[in-house]
Amino acid sequence: MNTGVSPDQIWISDLNKDEEIQSPFDRTTPVRFYDTTLRDGEQTVGVVFTPDEKVEIARKLSDLKVGRIEAGFPRVSEADTEAVKRIAEAGLESEIYGFSRAVIQDLDALIELGLKGTVIEISTSEIKMKAYGFTREKVIQRATDAIKHARAHDMKVIFFPVDSTRSDLAFLRDVYAAAIDAGAEEVAIVDTIGACSPEAVETLVRVVRSWVGPDIPVHFHGHDDFGLATASAIAAVRGGARWIQGTINGMGERAGNADIVEVALALQCLYDVPVELDLKKAREVSQVVQKAGGYRVDSWKPVVGENLFVRESGAVASQFHIPEAIEPYSSELVSAERKIVLGKKSGVASVQLKAKELGLDVPEDKIASILAEVKSQGTQKGRLITDDEFRKIVQELS
Repeated sequence: MNTGVSPDQIWISDLNKDEEIQSPFDRTTPVRFYDTTLRDGEQTVGVVFTPDEKVEIARKLSDLKVGRIEAGFPRVSEADTEAVKRIAEAGLESEIYGFSRAVIQDLDALIELGLKGTVIEISTSEIKMKAYGFTREKVIQRATDAIKHARAHDMKVIFFPVDSTRSDLAFLRDVYAAAIDAGAEEVAIVDTIGACSPEAVETLVRVVRSWVGPDIPVHFHGHDDFGLATASAIAAVRGGARWIQGTINGMGERAGNADIVEVALALQCLYDVPVELDLKKAREVSQVVQKAGGYRVDSWKPVVGENLFVRESGAVASQFHIPEAIEPYSSELVSAERKIVLGKKSGVASVQLKAKELGLDVPEDKIASILAEVKSQGTQKGRLITDDEFRKIVQELS
């Protein structure tokens, strides 16, 4: 399901069309998204979602056409149990998954709530195993026992080896093999602390796919500690991953997770890879999550930032009537409003466009003085000029 992006809405460099860049991607099926905002995203320091907020976010994620929603980890608290139960019973189009460690009691909590799918995690890197006091044998035993238990209760299982990207590859191969033999139907590659370069991610995905075979879907779960989560997710798709795990707004512990809407936008616009996500809903779900989390994203954040299609600079405003001259893709792609604002950096075109927007009659010989006053007030106040302030300036100087 490509979400209807038209080539005439995208104004990217022709250099992207190079065969070497484009050819590795599989375009036969859309890339799908597994959202973990309600669990991994809530690990953002200071963020707590109520059950009501989690249900609302889940509904918005379903509207976004997210393939799977990780509803949470019931054993954390009664509130988490309530949220997972309500989401599971909400009749959403997205598949609802739970989160479980390789612990039977975790799985029983999900089974009791009627969930039909889960990720099962256990650490596989030497440093993480040492931290938990695990041996390699214990990791394999716990993972396989948990997977068999889930499968005995008709649950779909995604095996989730924590810190995959820092694991010994020979051992990682053994763990994946054991997990699949135990019944895991899908596997994830987990860059738990964002420690893997995009190039290394692509290589690892190719290696893992060669181990597990073509019938086992591979997920990529990455973090943004080096600011490369989106790039790594794209590299994972280039390597053959069919699912990208991430969050809304890139929420998460430390520097956060891959932002699923950023990944979807880049895959569609830069690589012509079909995705199963409706980007027209991205800004709406972002706002809901920001409100629930009690924070604001940067105004310049890709896809959802408030200022992406807002122009203050006079030089840019003079090109406002030609969107492709000043933007890489149409605002319609993400249902954003294009507008002119006034301030210190405004120019003649800015004043003319704002006057037209507000239905103001500004004499040609007064534009220079009006612009000078706009720039002066913008500088003195250290902010943008409001529409009412602009009306007053026009009234006083016309």
